[in-house]
Amino acid sequence: MLDSLGQVLPAAAAQFGDKTALIVDERRFSFAALDNLADRLAGGLAGIGVGPGDRVTIYAANSWEWIVSYYAVPKLGAVLNPINVMLTPDEVAYVANDCGAKVILASKDKGEGILDIKEQTGVRELILFGDDLPPGVTAFNALIERPAPGLTPAPVAPDDLSTICYTSGTTGHPKGAMLSHRAVIYNTAMTATMHVRTAVDSVVSALPCAHVYGNVVMNGCFLYGMTLVLHPVFDAAAMLASIQEHRVTMFEGVPTMFLYMLADPGFDDYDLSSLVKCTVGGQTMAVAKMEEVEERFGCPLIELWGMTELAGLGTTFSPYGPRLHGSIGVALPGVECRIAAIDDAATTLAPGEEGEFMVRGPIVMDGYYNNEQGTRETIVPDGWLHTGDVATMDEAGRVFIVDRKKDMILSAGYNVYPAEIERVIASHPAVALVGAGPQAHEAKGETAKAYVVLKEGASCSADEIIAHCRESLAAYKVPRAVQFVADLPKTSTGKIMRRKLKTLDE
Repeated sequence: MLDSLGQVLPAAAAQFGDKTALIVDERRFSFAALDNLADRLAGGLAGIGVGPGDRVTIYAANSWEWIVSYYAVPKLGAVLNPINVMLTPDEVAYVANDCGAKVILASKDKGEGILDIKEQTGVRELILFGDDLPPGVTAFNALIERPAPGLTPAPVAPDDLSTICYTSGTTGHPKGAMLSHRAVIYNTAMTATMHVRTAVDSVVSALPCAHVYGNVVMNGCFLYGMTLVLHPVFDAAAMLASIQEHRVTMFEGVPTMFLYMLADPGFDDYDLSSLVKCTVGGQTMAVAKMEEVEERFGCPLIELWGMTELAGLGTTFSPYGPRLHGSIGVALPGVECRIAAIDDAATTLAPGEEGEFMVRGPIVMDGYYNNEQGTRETIVPDGWLHTGDVATMDEAGRVFIVDRKKDMILSAGYNVYPAEIERVIASHPAVALVGAGPQAHEAKGETAKAYVVLKEGASCSADEIIAHCRESLAAYKVPRAVQFVADLPKTSTGKIMRRKLKTLDE
């Protein structure tokens, strides 16, 4: 196993050379070409002062530039901070300040929204992809113009920090999960082992590379010689056409993607016979729909479960072994899973009993950046990580998610914490009190709903509340419904009882 992410492309280039590694739109890149571009960018970044330990944020949709950036940064011993492309400028500024980002690499469309980032944060350089860029930024294309002959990846230990990935926060702000090189590479390796990912495979994916699911798919391709057909956004017809055109062996996505593809009116006109296996994760999927996917796609659908704090997957099934729809699978090799008593994490429950799902092993994050309290609350001293999911485990070690211990909303594979929504809505001048919770959604699983108590004498519409949220929250966090209420259910100490918000539904 490699020691660092900076070694991924050099090793792939040495082993797979001119084989096609990446297809984006009409462009094809070999493993050797990607490694060369990453070397060039690493040289350019070094020239503007990026070095070991510096934080580098990547803020863009899937693109070849994103891929090159991801593998160039660790060549310098710098730390990756890939962020969700849907974050607002305010959220980007918070993350950049929190992790101490020195440089931001961004697409032109995203970069134009954060042109004042250097005034708000400690960021020294804003580097944008593309041409015809606004003044005051550094051109990505200029940084890759010159070759960087003989660039040797910086010496990095497997346990050194590779990535700070931000996940929605329970207290109103996102938290930065610190992932070592070992955690990311080990997770990718064990995922490839479980799914039998090899150099004969190819995959179509529209999963964001900045998301933990998309990230493990991407790393698996480049570590093991697969071809990645990468789409910047999901479109059902485009995915079906891409599978047919490139004769890929895998498609990977969240349940929503599969549901939209099944519903595409032209589905039966596409040839999907090249598919050998598909994977699904991010949220639960109805067993009947999983069976329909297998029947109409003509291949096994492998369920998986993971989280940012684990650098990818924690559990899944192997296509060669017995699978059971409705279960998220068994632990990755070298990873331990158990069900603990809700009120006593030290007590392991018997098969079939409901408790909190906990995970331990080399994939567990080192903690939350600059957040010791959050780390202590999530990782116990002996290394077990609280997932926040309520689950059961059978005698074969298969895990079944029952509910969530945390007040988290899971929307199309993205984690949304009510506290973030509440913090923003509470800042509206007409709002006295607010609570947020999930509402069922056929395609996304859940979306957010806000319950708002207005100040006496104030008036406000649902559209105004939603527009206020859009100014500060990523689109997937914005509530899809707002209900005005006289009061919210509270505990004796005045704390909002989010689990009882549904009792107010009209």
